[in-house]
Formats: sequence, structure tokens, C-alpha cells
Amino acid sequence: MTTVTLLGTRLADPGTEFVYEGEADGCTGCPYRSQCLNLEVGRRYQVTDVRENAQTLECAMHDDGVRAVEVEPATVTANVPSKGAFSGSKASLSGPCPYIDCPSHALCEPDGVEFDREYRIQQLLGDPPHEVCHLNRSLEQVELDPAE
Repeated sequence: MTTVTLLGTRLADPGTEFVYEGEADGCTGCPYRSQCLNLEVGRRYQVTDVRENAQTLECAMHDDGVRAVEVEPATVTANVPSKGAFSGSKASLSGPCPYIDCPSHALCEPDGVEFDREYRIQQLLGDPPHEVCHLNRSLEQVELDPAE
């Protein structure tokens, strides 16, 4: 489902992905708050289109201003437990991992996904990029559906 919102001009390019973090201190009193603060906090989005002929508006948070863009919730690539992982099933992340140098760390703790929430698996992508999980987890790399 496409949503129109305002986004910093440096980010306003089709294909750009971001995690919406919610209202910042500089948003207080802004006349455009209702157009900017209309996304779900913690969710990953992708810019699908930049509104043509839309003016750049001044913004206390974005030094180059903001533009009107269309965004949609974006899928998230993640590692989930292998047991029961198949397209269409639901899965949640295994939990935090202290091994930040592991090539899978960003997939075990991806931005825009909560640990205590289940997500539908859109598709299986195969084995994670690590050779050995230091927490002895059996993991599968998947694409999670953002729609739920």
C-alpha cells in the first residue's frame, strides 16, 4: 500500500530504503508534521516515487529540506530459525547476538524487525553468509513480508 509522506531531499530517490524512527525534537511546531509523521515507527520503507513538481519545503531536521515521496513497506532480509522455515510460514528472529563481527550479524539483528514479533516468510534465500554460528543456531536466510 503506497503512502505519501515527506522525506529529506537527499533520501528522496526511488529505491532508497529507510527505517522510520518517528518524531524528532525539531518536529515540534512544524506546520508539515501531519505529512511527515504518518508512517509506522520501526518499520522499513522503500521510496517508490518522488512527486514531480512538488516544492522543496524547509525542515528543521533536513538541511536541504523535504520533498513529497511515495513509500511502501519494504521486505527485510533476515536470518530466522531453520525449523519450520518455508515460504508462507511465520517466523521470528532468534534473539540478540553479541558477535558483531560475524558476517550474518546484520541479518540476525536487521533494522526494521522486532525480536518479539512474527513475520510471514515471503521467500527462502538459502544459507546465511556465516560458516559457523557461534551461538549454535540453525538458521535460514529469508525475505520477510512487511505487510503484517
